Amino acid sequence: MWSDLLAVTATDPGLLLLFVGFGLVVGILFGFFGMGGSFLVTPALLMLGYPARVAVGSGMAFVFGTAVIATLKHSDLGQVDYRLGVLMIAGTTVGIELGRASVLYLETLGLAAGIISVVYVLLLGAIGVLVTRDARGGGGRALATDGGLPPAAVWIHTHLNLPPRIRLRGDVHVSVWIITVVALSTGVLSGFLGVGGGFIRMPAMIYAIGVPVPVAVGTDLFEIVFSGGIGSYLYGQSGGVDLSIVVPLLVGSALGARIGSAATAIVDTEGIKIYFGLMLIAGAVAVAVGEVGGLLEVPALEQLGLVLVIGAAVAVAAGIIGQVILTIRRRDRVD
Repeated sequence: MWSDLLAVTATDPGLLLLFVGFGLVVGILFGFFGMGGSFLVTPALLMLGYPARVAVGSGMAFVFGTAVIATLKHSDLGQVDYRLGVLMIAGTTVGIELGRASVLYLETLGLAAGIISVVYVLLLGAIGVLVTRDARGGGGRALATDGGLPPAAVWIHTHLNLPPRIRLRGDVHVSVWIITVVALSTGVLSGFLGVGGGFIRMPAMIYAIGVPVPVAVGTDLFEIVFSGGIGSYLYGQSGGVDLSIVVPLLVGSALGARIGSAATAIVDTEGIKIYFGLMLIAGAVAVAVGEVGGLLEVPALEQLGLVLVIGAAVAVAAGIIGQVILTIRRRDRVD
């Protein structure tokens, strides 16, 4: 595989630079949001002509490596709750199997592809709109007076206040049963949609469990380390991981993930929510365009959907860096 990497470097330096640059962008998003790798990298590799097994396996290996880098940075900042992460991993694993079983049942009815596509677009769009509206409200709707918890979390904690309870980072006291239900539910959705589920888990940890936004991002990354590690190992066993793809991507993401992770300690919470919401809305539009293109058998629309996703990723990453620079400049003026 190392010989393949050297061959790519020698024969196509442009492709090498493309992978490094793309890794930088995805790394920023991954470190900032705790998601954004799988639904960007794999489609891009497929569009470049790589076999599906290599695209999925290499994308998963990249996600694993980036998650490790970003998790370490978030851990340094005190933004990873390992107890919550372990509980979420356990519940999510069971939920994924239930979601997968639902897909297999729908396949026997011939309804799986259509329903999954519709649910995916609606879920991306709905979460994106809700998070963005919440953030644009300046925190009025986002934070209640009850310990700074979102209203949804206050209601859940009030009605499901069952022992045993544990204390999480951010001084949040929550029933283990709430965490179990959230993990199981998000796992079912992940297994049903066939995605890593970061865009589901991260909001769920904020609005249902009540943990602070940076902690939700860091803990979600900790979970991805395990899922990405297992997946990349399994694909690697069958030759599905191409180092000539993974290494350049990781070179870029090594810097990007640290930038994105550090940005969560600089950009205010509502800013993180706005960027996250806009990213999901753009993703919903892009996936919808791609699905319509596939339904109408118009390849140009399918490619447009992918271009929209990548374009949105670049724009959001640039916005994050710009916000960090502006925030640092404001602080320097105050000092």
